[in-house]
Amino acid sequence: MADNLSQPFEKSAMTEEEKRQMKKEIRKQFVVFALMIFLTVISFISVGADIIPRTFAVPFIFLLAVIQFALQLFFFMHMKDKDHGWANAFMISGIFITVPTIAALMLLLGVTKY
Repeated sequence: MADNLSQPFEKSAMTEEEKRQMKKEIRKQFVVFALMIFLTVISFISVGADIIPRTFAVPFIFLLAVIQFALQLFFFMHMKDKDHGWANAFMISGIFITVPTIAALMLLLGVTKY
């Protein structure tokens, strides 16, 4: 019964076109992963080596974080694919609830003085 486990599996349920698409998708994910690592390294180096002014450091890091967040959502959470309408709606509504809540708590706790 276990003799067939040692034999190579040559036939796949995927067609050749599906295999090409999967390889293309994996290649994209590797490129996006490398880009995200590059953005992280850029943020560490720019702040650690005082390349950018101190007044622009936080907005610069925040901008890189937003770019990384978008790449993470689209490529690793597959939000660029079809049929993710409900997930998109929940995430967008979560952002619209979270951002004002954090801003209100910061104002209440006195983190920011306005």
